[in-house]
Amino acid sequence: MRDVGILLKFRLAFTVVFSAVAGYLLGAPSFILSDFLLLTLGGFAIVGSSNAFNQIWEIEKDAVMARTKDRPLPAGRMKKVEAHLWAFSLGISGTLALGYLNVVTAAFGLLSLLIYVLVYTPMKARSPWAVLVGAVPGAIPFLLGWVSVTGDFGVEPGTLFALQFIWQFPHFWAIAWLGYEEYAKAGYYLLPNRRKDRTATQLSLVYTLWMLFVSILPAFGITGALTLSIPAAVIVIVFGMDVLYHAWTHHKNPSDSAARKLMFATIRYLPMVQITYVLNHYLV
Repeated sequence: MRDVGILLKFRLAFTVVFSAVAGYLLGAPSFILSDFLLLTLGGFAIVGSSNAFNQIWEIEKDAVMARTKDRPLPAGRMKKVEAHLWAFSLGISGTLALGYLNVVTAAFGLLSLLIYVLVYTPMKARSPWAVLVGAVPGAIPFLLGWVSVTGDFGVEPGTLFALQFIWQFPHFWAIAWLGYEEYAKAGYYLLPNRRKDRTATQLSLVYTLWMLFVSILPAFGITGALTLSIPAAVIVIVFGMDVLYHAWTHHKNPSDSAARKLMFATIRYLPMVQITYVLNHYLV
């Protein structure tokens, strides 16, 4: 079961489901336990399936990187047929669970799975543009929660999607900077210019500024039912300034230590902003 947890990436799946739950709490007029469970279990299954297919595809590449060579497939502790069973069964069951909520939610869940497995995964070894493609399924969970309640895609879930989509660029480029040498062993060059340079740090800074802008859009009354009070917007800006400070530091003095601080800043940022959105929704 430990190897199954590694195959499905339980910890990553938890963070993804957290985003979906935040979207659900923002969009739901009332809490319905059955819908909540279908969303969380269906979302977890979709993410687990995506991760399993990803590791099946990348067995040879995982085998040459120190941080991934002990995964169950490259280490030989799990057979591909077992991994395929987990991947297909979770993908099907996750889509069905989301389908019980509504067709639009199931469609978005399946879309995230297909883009991640069929486009992002093979593209990683070919082009840094894979980061942009991978940001699409990575941003779907936040909107998924809202759509699971409404059954409709509008400006509100679009804003949630945009925030998480843009957030991924400084987050993932910080990871790509830190793991540059390991990724290179497997033929992955995921920084914008395929190397550690100021283009990467400058773009991280630019996307962080866009992230700040999108995060406070609900405070201007232009995002439909998704709103944000002025005090909550100030809190969101404070969290964003933390990321902006570390993105600026990384740009001025490019280094692994600065990239690590930026990575942790982005990790703090997203759940704190999502919690602020939810608390504002219920308390204001």
